Amino acid sequence: MRIGLLGGSFNPAHEGHLQLARRALRSLRLDQVWLMVSPGNPLKPKAGMGPFRARLASAQRLSDGRHILATDIEFRLKQRYTAQTVAMLKQRFPNASFVWLMGADGLAQFSRWKNWRRLARLVPIAVLPRPGSVTPALHGAAASALRAQRRPSRESPILFRQKGSAWTFLSAPQNDISATALRESGRVCLDSDQE
Repeated sequence: MRIGLLGGSFNPAHEGHLQLARRALRSLRLDQVWLMVSPGNPLKPKAGMGPFRARLASAQRLSDGRHILATDIEFRLKQRYTAQTVAMLKQRFPNASFVWLMGADGLAQFSRWKNWRRLARLVPIAVLPRPGSVTPALHGAAASALRAQRRPSRESPILFRQKGSAWTFLSAPQNDISATALRESGRVCLDSDQE
């Protein structure tokens, strides 16, 4: 199994998450994408964070039950730090090949994550564009530190075969949907039938 891991607060999950998951399924030739709802992101304030069960439910509404799955695995593993979660997943699922999925906004702050270099050694990483985040991401501390491990997007289907750290930046339409804006407006975009 080739599995993409898309972690996040999903506060709430929205069409942008679904588009990222679908693009990753195609570009990386994945069998599944797991929407891993974080029990609590250490880099985000608790104020304004919805209850875990509500955030999980919003991710479950995006799930198709086959290729895109919402999971509370970090909650069950009692983890909040991605590198530790991924290490545990690799132990529990030794026959699976994982890739970490993130938006460019995540790459821009990746160097602030606990044990981010370890995470980059544990699994390949695929980054998708986000409006206003591409330049900061590609010129940020993490991208600079991992520059030698960057692979061209045309190699994304074989990213799993790379030894050691490997990451790529996938091309995709940029979606400016924001969970913060959705919360502030009181509307949630969860139409899973739209591409």
